[in-house]
Order: sequence, then C-alpha cells, then structure tokens
Amino acid sequence: MNKITPQPGIMDIALYQGGQSHVAGVEHVIKLSSNENPFGPSPKAIEAARDSAATLHRYPSTDHAPLRQAIGARHRLDPARLVCGVGSDEVLQFIAQAYAGPGDEVIYTEHGFSMYPIIARMAGAMPVMVPERDRHVDVDNILSAVTEQTRIVFVTNPGNPTSTMIPEAELARLAEALPQTCLMVIDGAYAEFVDGFDGGASLVDRFENVIMTRTFSKVYGLGGMRVGWGYAAQSIIDVLNRVRQPFNLSLTALAAAEAAVNDVEFLTFCRAENARLRVWLSDELAKIGVPSDASCTNFILARFADQAEAEACDDYLKTQGLIVRRVAGYNLPNALRITVGDEDACRRVVAAITAFKGGAV
Repeated sequence: MNKITPQPGIMDIALYQGGQSHVAGVEHVIKLSSNENPFGPSPKAIEAARDSAATLHRYPSTDHAPLRQAIGARHRLDPARLVCGVGSDEVLQFIAQAYAGPGDEVIYTEHGFSMYPIIARMAGAMPVMVPERDRHVDVDNILSAVTEQTRIVFVTNPGNPTSTMIPEAELARLAEALPQTCLMVIDGAYAEFVDGFDGGASLVDRFENVIMTRTFSKVYGLGGMRVGWGYAAQSIIDVLNRVRQPFNLSLTALAAAEAAVNDVEFLTFCRAENARLRVWLSDELAKIGVPSDASCTNFILARFADQAEAEACDDYLKTQGLIVRRVAGYNLPNALRITVGDEDACRRVVAAITAFKGGAV
C-alpha cells in the first residue's frame, strides 16, 4: 500500500538538542548550557521591544532596511549586501537551499556546529565531516575532502563547542584554494568576542564565493528574538532574498535588534566582562586539573580524564544547581562546555568542580 513519505535524507536527520534549562527537584538553577549573555539584552533593546507592542497589528518591513542600515553603520559594511534571518541558522538554511541539492556535498568539520549536517540534509545534499586537529580546524584536511560535488564548506570561527579560532591567514588560504563552484561560509556567531576580528568581512570583499554570517543571540543577548544576518557579494544576496520569506522577522525582533546594535556602551561592557571572567574561570579550573584551550568565545571547553569523569562532574554540577553542556555529540565525550556567566556564576562553577575533584561529593 502506498503511503506519504518524506524526501530522501529527511529521516536521517538527528533532532537538534538545545541546552538543558531545568533540573528535576532543583530550584534556582543557573543555566550555563546555551552560551547566553548573563547580563541579558541591552536596556535599550528591551525598551524598543516594549514600544513595538503598540504597533503589533502592523506587518513588519519586508526589506529590513533600518536594521540593515544599523548593522552596516556599526560594521562598516554595505547594507545592500546584507540579508537578515530568523537567527543566523535561517541564513545558513537559505544558503543550503539555494546552492546545494541532491548529488551535492556539504563539508563541515568534526567538532563543528551540529546544525550543518541537518541543514545539508534538509536541502537533499550529503554532509561530509572532516577531522579537526586537537580541536582546531585543519585547512588541509578540508581541502583534501573537496570534490567536484562539493558546493558548500561550513566553518565556524571562533568554533563551537571548541572555542578555538582559525587564524585569518589560514581562512584566506582556504578561500583562495576552493574552486569557484564552492561556497565558503564563515559562521561568526562568536566573532564579537574577539578583539580586532571582522568576522570574515574582508574575505567576503576579496572573494565572491565567501559568505559571512552573524547573530544577535550571543553577545547581544537576543536569543529569544531570533535575529541573524549574512554578508556576501550582491549576486549571492539577491539569490538568498529570493528564498527568504518576506515577513520572516517580526516587528518586535527588528526593533530590538536595531536598538541593540546601536547600544555600543552596553556591548563594550558585556565584551569586557566576558573577557575578564573567561580567563579567570579557565585559569582557576586549570589549577585543579581541568584544562581548556584558550577561549575566543563566551564559553570554555573544560576537559576531563575521560567520558566517565566528565559525565560524573556534570551530574554533580546539576545537584548544585549548575547546568552545563555535555558535548559527546560533537565528538568530545571527555569535555563539558561551560558558558561564562557573571562573576557569581563563575565562582560557583569553580567551587563545585573543586569539590567534585576533591572527592567531597
């Protein structure tokens, strides 16, 4: 008997698992599992969101012009070459939808963002995982995996959940070596946490097949609003806007994001506090035998002796009301990803892991 069936590849998609928010039987938990800004959104963004309530009966703009103008001014980019999405995830989906399909291959790296293979399969393409080297993206490994069927290469910079960076010279070498039939996508969700890093904008201006994406979910604290954007050659932006739903961003999300990008003072505060506390957190954990790579993000990847110790530590942290993220699904079974919270949260994490390592559990 015939029945309705999904397109090939759809049932091969493993459902994305977000960071845990609750622990049964534990009240007043601190969530450090989703790399959220512990200081929340800009007060100006909150005010803009509230003000938007009076006009919720109106449709939002279809071209996102005010937000694109604000982003362009902040980052010195041409607003005409920007596209906005429901988080950067949607922009990544636009790219795969427009440029990959059955018979094509999409490259991502061993510890790369878990949405990449999902997005590839949504488009009917085949995801190809490339090994990293000691939690760092290896350009030569990527290039060795490129075939005539490769249409997209996804690289996260800085990485998630590794927190490491690809040097800009290596990014340029990758862009130069890729065939013109292949797009290189630089996912810069954490770019704001790196001093002097343009997220790949200069490479976009040099190579027509390079795309940069960014998000308002991390340093701007607007994960609940779901706003992201991409920067690319005008020809690519014209394509992406053809697959974008005209009203994909709400009026409230647009207002909040525009206010957030214009609040430079709050952004500067959040970046400075994160830089200070991530060094302290990493150093204090290293002293008790829990190392991590130098972080370029708003989290650290704490490494343990093995998977059993990592999971036992996670279980203990939950009893202390601290929720972090297991990353075995990212091929890092002996590690925990810990968001850099405010000072109180960081001190509680260190105290709890110190107690765990000392056997006082």
